Amino acid sequence: MSLFDKFEKNAALLDQLSAAGKNPFTVVMEEVLGPTRAKIKGRETVLAGTHNYLGQTFEPRAIAAAKEALDHDGTGTTGSRVANGTFAGHTKLERDIADFLSMKNCVVFSTGYAANLGAIAGFVDRNEDVVLIDADCHACIYDGCQLSGAETVRFRHNDPESLDKRLSRLDPKYNGKLVCIEGMYSMYGDIAPVKEFVEVAHKHGAHLLVDEAHSFGVYGETGKGVSEAEGVMDKIDFYTGTFSKALASIGGFMASNHPEAEYIRFASNPYRFTASPSPSTIASAGAALANISENPAIREKLWENARRLHGAFVQFGLRLAAKPAPVISVLLPTREDAFDAWRFLLDQGVYVNMAIPPGTPGKESLLRLAVSSAHTNEDIDRLVAAYGALAEAFPSARVDGAA
Repeated sequence: MSLFDKFEKNAALLDQLSAAGKNPFTVVMEEVLGPTRAKIKGRETVLAGTHNYLGQTFEPRAIAAAKEALDHDGTGTTGSRVANGTFAGHTKLERDIADFLSMKNCVVFSTGYAANLGAIAGFVDRNEDVVLIDADCHACIYDGCQLSGAETVRFRHNDPESLDKRLSRLDPKYNGKLVCIEGMYSMYGDIAPVKEFVEVAHKHGAHLLVDEAHSFGVYGETGKGVSEAEGVMDKIDFYTGTFSKALASIGGFMASNHPEAEYIRFASNPYRFTASPSPSTIASAGAALANISENPAIREKLWENARRLHGAFVQFGLRLAAKPAPVISVLLPTREDAFDAWRFLLDQGVYVNMAIPPGTPGKESLLRLAVSSAHTNEDIDRLVAAYGALAEAFPSARVDGAA
């Protein structure tokens, strides 16, 4: 027996896919040409799987801020936030995010993954508390529950009634109750009924954490997320997000109106024992935040692109997972179909994400397209043409031809 025996099945599949040129996990961006273009295997390709929702990766203001931070503060902090790793830029960005969200405090983590991991494990006690999570929550939320050691209860995806039943049946021994949902779910692009979840959670004395990683900067009148769009920004207890989507950097955060939330800095191992984000990534995230805050037209362009693509895909008869959103997923019945369809699009000069079970809800395989405000009309035309060809070549991707 070996530690590596568990990899044999996956290794065989990956070797088979690589031999056939269908392995989506080995793609290399050989040369990045801009926010929506890169060279893959020597060919200029439209990028539609990068989560660069607001096109900030090449924003001049963000690049200039990153360069200035490198010159002023160096390449890294070489320490955690509670040691030597808190620079002026970290505390400024925390204030700026809190102000943007109209919340009292904000704690910056090294990644979005660490923000959820650290918030859940920091707030929840293994001996006294319980966590209730939407079944489709991201792996970092599941891992946060596991790290906390607390009892974890799943409820049906986007189903407040299911949550209500589970909260009603909880053993009264639990002192604290934390409910975790997401704003927009990254696999299908569907959004949560946050207002209903707030009402259910608070009715039972539970706190609500909303992960707006994929909806920050995108939803709501001012880009505060699905919670803003549903009018409950002042009612949610904890708001988590990432810099790696709309802010085109790396890092994450937890914001709250509860003054006690600040104590997470002393209770969360992923915060206390991880080196803090580099000055340049903090500076670029801050500049991107300022840019999208001051320019709502960026968000408007994203939605224009998303609606145009979604409308075209509906016309093609493709099996779509959700209503128009910055994530548009086409459902396929088998993983073999997904591998083949992903390769087909890459051959058309289009890069999207491919996802298969168990990393997807249910047993669906899918192709996930992430729309960007930086996609030009030419980019959108190429995406429409590629998906039109996909609809012709893969009947299983269509509503009328699905297996």
